[in-house]
Amino acid sequence: MPPTEPLPFAAVDLGASSGRVMVGHASDRDGGTLRLQEVHRFPNQPVRTAGTLRWDIQALHRGVLDGLRAAGRSAGRAPASIGIDTWAVDYGLLDAAGTLLEAPVHYRDARTEGMAEKVAAVLSPQELYAATGLQHLPFNTIYQLTAAQGTSALAAAHQLLMIPDLIAYWLTGEAGTELTNASTTQLIDPRTGGWARSVAGPLGIDLDLFAPLRRPGDQAGHLLPDALARTALAGPVPVTAVGSHDTASAVVAVPARNERFAYIATGTWSLAGLELDVPVLTEESRQANFTNELGVDGTVRYLRNVMGLWLLQECLRDWQAEGRPQELGSLIDRAARVPLLRSVVDAGDPEFLAPGRMPQRIADACRRTGQPVPGSPAEVTRCVLDSLALAHRRAVEDAQRLSGRDVDAVHIVGGGAHNALLCQLTADACGLPVVAGPTEAAAFGNVLVQARAAGAVHGELADLRALLGRTVPLRRFAPADGRAAWDRAVTRLSPAPQPNGTTEEAACA
Repeated sequence: MPPTEPLPFAAVDLGASSGRVMVGHASDRDGGTLRLQEVHRFPNQPVRTAGTLRWDIQALHRGVLDGLRAAGRSAGRAPASIGIDTWAVDYGLLDAAGTLLEAPVHYRDARTEGMAEKVAAVLSPQELYAATGLQHLPFNTIYQLTAAQGTSALAAAHQLLMIPDLIAYWLTGEAGTELTNASTTQLIDPRTGGWARSVAGPLGIDLDLFAPLRRPGDQAGHLLPDALARTALAGPVPVTAVGSHDTASAVVAVPARNERFAYIATGTWSLAGLELDVPVLTEESRQANFTNELGVDGTVRYLRNVMGLWLLQECLRDWQAEGRPQELGSLIDRAARVPLLRSVVDAGDPEFLAPGRMPQRIADACRRTGQPVPGSPAEVTRCVLDSLALAHRRAVEDAQRLSGRDVDAVHIVGGGAHNALLCQLTADACGLPVVAGPTEAAAFGNVLVQARAAGAVHGELADLRALLGRTVPLRRFAPADGRAAWDRAVTRLSPAPQPNGTTEEAACA
């Protein structure tokens, strides 16, 4: 008999600038099969209404439905399952009838300004970290909910759903709170995987708003009749909870051969750290602004968020607006010819968090620190990439020191794995080999968790990663000599990040 075609799985992967639906085929029979095809991509364009920056969640929902229709056409049948992953921290509020009360507020909105101080007046930063292990970021869900207190939407809310859970609810009619995304709220105890009631109570946050917790691999319902009709899929079609925080799914797809690895999930943000069995809740860890987010199979993603390719994306947007559009490949080629470490900036400086005027703000930062001021797009790009590599080095070194675990290799996954110059610079800065790929790590991890839940693949995380390593092309970068130059560059930056808001790493996972 001819071999059976591996089951198709649909991965909905929503990022800060675009969404996509991928069809993955996965099986561990006959040496293994794992392949992925993008079938639909759509923009994610926030909107500002009445002075508040919000996500256009209805447009994202339409994009998901269109993508699932395309997935069915591509696979020639309904997917065996659907999984959803998105960014973290943001949420939607539903009334008692299950109707969305307002478009979810964007984490970049200014409403959380001053909220960290308001929370600290009730719970000290030390108490908050000891209970939740989450790094200080000014837009964590805990600060968003503090900012929302007293609003009509929160007063009318019957339920709160994180973004991937909201999309799943609209598809299935069943509400749940997937744990990896919930762990970014700063309301989860990373030791137990349950709610941190000692935090929520004093802050007046009603945990009853949250739907019951789900874990990756749990069933999250089946497509409703209207969803089946709009996607032209033949039911029943299950939705499976995956690592719904996109970084949790991306870490599943790190093709590591053993536990001695660091990962950097790159894209708009860089999330750099280690995978651990238990959280690190020391005061030193808090001072270094490391986070303990929960991962698939009870793991802990011990990492620091740093601004990633957002810096370059914003520069490209400014140059486009100025009538100086840059082709990215050519720009990186020119940047590679700019001298190494001519100028560097602190990629975690909150100065770079907001959009707009990014080339000018980078130039100003270099001027303040007495370094050559980058002028041309190639010089600015080289400054950005050198600075990101330096931030990667600091995060990887600090994670090893604070956790007591040494690493032999650094894995770069996500969009930054395309950037050979950034990968090489990271290898040089860290003094460790870099393995780059896969670029669509979140979608691969999403598919692997679904496939294991469906019985198409089997085993622990190591087995899923081994399957990926056998079937997906990877690139390897050996570190060059020259660590002394990177050592000297560190001295030009501000001190290591502190969670008091002055030199914090500021990013969203």
